Amino acid sequence: MGEEEERVSIFIDGNNLYHSLNRIKAGKIDYGKLINELVGKRKLINAFYYIAPLDITSNEERYWKHQKFLAELEKIPCFKIVLCTLRKYQNPDGTFGFEVKGDDVYLANDMIVGAYENLYDVAILISGDEDFIPVVNTLKKLDKKVENLYFTSSSSKNLRKTCTSYLNIRNILDKIKLDE
Repeated sequence: MGEEEERVSIFIDGNNLYHSLNRIKAGKIDYGKLINELVGKRKLINAFYYIAPLDITSNEERYWKHQKFLAELEKIPCFKIVLCTLRKYQNPDGTFGFEVKGDDVYLANDMIVGAYENLYDVAILISGDEDFIPVVNTLKKLDKKVENLYFTSSSSKNLRKTCTSYLNIRNILDKIKLDE
């Protein structure tokens, strides 16, 4: 199968991507440009973005900004937002924290189901989480390629080595930054 014919699905761990971009002070990115850069001349089947809606009671302004951001993402062709659960917990000092729950399971399930249903030839995983290694191994057994877009600061070397290929986001950051 030639490169032009390869079908690509992208799986974005939204929480991982958001915090990794903040950690390297990358600014905002254009998700349409990100997808185009990763897909190249191949055919995009879909792009999944796994995230939890923010807690409106915690910060109403931030909540509505996030809702607007998600609405903009939904305008991108073939883009699908998968909403997960946001769990609120209390820290020992009495402050509250939040944790996204279910995102890795939804992402792994969609990767495996898509492979078994032969919906794509190449899975692009945007996450550095080592927990995805068993999924990557399963996809490779199903003759799927798995590419990993990663951040040096939050990426498992073992995950990268398990994937068919990998790319540091810093190599494409200038091409995908949001024009503000």
